[in-house]
Amino acid sequence: MNNRIRELRGDHGWSQADLAERLDVSRQTVNAIETGKYDPSLPLAFKIARLFGLSIESIFEPEPPVAPPVSRHPME
Repeated sequence: MNNRIRELRGDHGWSQADLAERLDVSRQTVNAIETGKYDPSLPLAFKIARLFGLSIESIFEPEPPVAPPVSRHPME
């Protein structure tokens, strides 16, 4: 899932550790969310949105679906 957390954190002048403390999670969790390696739980996503005063949708954006592969076999 794509997100704007790094950008928003930077706008506030917060380190990953600062944000982690405000969210009551580890710095590693903040890093994993920012890099897209971990999608936050819904309660944590709401907590992040409240902290920044934004909607969840303005922070998190699902990645577009992957199209199925196109068959390369000629039609008979």
